[in-house]
Amino acid sequence: MEKRAFLAVVLSIVVFYLFSMVMGPDKKQAAPVSPQTAAPAAAPAVQSAAATLTPSALQPAPASALQKEVTVDTDLYSAVFSSRGGALKSMTLKKYHEQNSPGASLVVLGNNTDPALLTFSTRASGFNLSDSANYTADAETVTISGKETRQLAFTYISGQGFTVRKVYSFAADSYSVKLDTQVLNNSAAAMVGSIQQVMTYPPEPKVKDNRFDTAGSYLYADNSIQVDKVKDVASASKKYDKNVQWAGFADKYFLSAILAEKNSIASVELKKNAAGFLEAVVTAPQVTINAGQSVTVTQRLFVGPKDIDILKAQGNDLVQSLDLGWFTVLAKPLLYTLKYFYGYVGNYGIAIIIVTIILKALFFPLTHKSYKSMKDMQKIQPKMAALKEKYKDDRDAMNKAVMELYRAHKVIPMGGCLPMVVQIPVFFALYKALMFSIELRHAPFFLWVTDLADKDPYYVTPVIMGITMFVQQKMTPSQMDPIQQKMMLALPVVFTFMFLSFPSGLVLYWLVNNILTIGQQMYINKLVKD
Repeated sequence: MEKRAFLAVVLSIVVFYLFSMVMGPDKKQAAPVSPQTAAPAAAPAVQSAAATLTPSALQPAPASALQKEVTVDTDLYSAVFSSRGGALKSMTLKKYHEQNSPGASLVVLGNNTDPALLTFSTRASGFNLSDSANYTADAETVTISGKETRQLAFTYISGQGFTVRKVYSFAADSYSVKLDTQVLNNSAAAMVGSIQQVMTYPPEPKVKDNRFDTAGSYLYADNSIQVDKVKDVASASKKYDKNVQWAGFADKYFLSAILAEKNSIASVELKKNAAGFLEAVVTAPQVTINAGQSVTVTQRLFVGPKDIDILKAQGNDLVQSLDLGWFTVLAKPLLYTLKYFYGYVGNYGIAIIIVTIILKALFFPLTHKSYKSMKDMQKIQPKMAALKEKYKDDRDAMNKAVMELYRAHKVIPMGGCLPMVVQIPVFFALYKALMFSIELRHAPFFLWVTDLADKDPYYVTPVIMGITMFVQQKMTPSQMDPIQQKMMLALPVVFTFMFLSFPSGLVLYWLVNNILTIGQQMYINKLVKD
């Protein structure tokens, strides 16, 4: 819906600036990761070592052991882990709420009630390790704050000659979690296989919210972002195995991902599992674990907001998960600029106004030339009408006479529209930056505008925007006949209805831009005398 609305806006802009010209009288994969053995030098992220657990400790857990939960509480989140798969059950983000209202519930990534939605559970390809195995945790709760760090270990003794130990390392001030998965071979024979981490995601969120409009699988492989929904893997799985940097699931504002450490992700397979969920199986390079030896695979996890600064700090091109469309190269600098001014003024609405003024100043020479050209074209309309009447039976002679008229008055026919076309990519980029920035989510401006990422609840700003657009259009020089002018005056009405449901941050940008344009047009009208 957002794409259709935006395309309508862009097309309307083009019509607004080109229609007068058209209707004028003078014209109508890097190589895939190879399987590896356990030699440390060949696979830096897969470390082999002598057994670190004593044989006396290797007693299988009873099959009837109950699944237990472990809570990890930090300054940023409260996470619940399950002994089933040694996996993450849910993570509650303390700085983000589901709704923009007092007492609203906090954002929960994952699910506290659905056992099928565990993520980062571990299985193996090549030896019998199920992602439903029941682990034993070394703590019941973990609480850290400030600059503290802490580890949580889950241990699974298979009873088939191997032991798995998952060690999560937490920092109180970070959404990043280090995961070391160690497999110890207690048997008399070598084991060959690949350690896998399994992530799951529901096909359709139960809560209706526009932040789920873009929800699905996101991964970065072969130097490009790959996005898949359940429908994309409904009939057949997809596999990515070229330089995978990270893989995960995301919506518009939040991301859960697993990141490679020194090539510790060989491939990612996406498929629809038996429960109907989207499943990502993240496979490490293949290893051979000799008797009495252990192998450790190191990876990093990220579960948190898609804040551009936080994502960039993670490395591995995780910032690419903030997909801002075709004009990302422009959208991300604009977002950084918004955050920069927010750091000084403390209000994203004011930051948007400042950025709008800066953009208007940067494009002032182009827009000035555009409006001046339209004004000049308007001045010579009587002479063009006379030429049209004089050469009405000889179109070639008319075109030649019109071109001579342009040269005599130093008028560039397309000068009124080409500068505006140049600005369309910038508008598109700013649109994406405002629409998909978590920084503006629930960010207040003033009075009744309490969420710049949501529509104006009383539709005041869209209505004012429509009025300013009407004034701007009345002031804009036109070559159209009266009927065409009346048709074009309907454009502000169309825009107003479209902008009623747009984020108030985007409406604010358009409103301020209109006001600045009106001021600019007043200046040009005084400069270019009739």
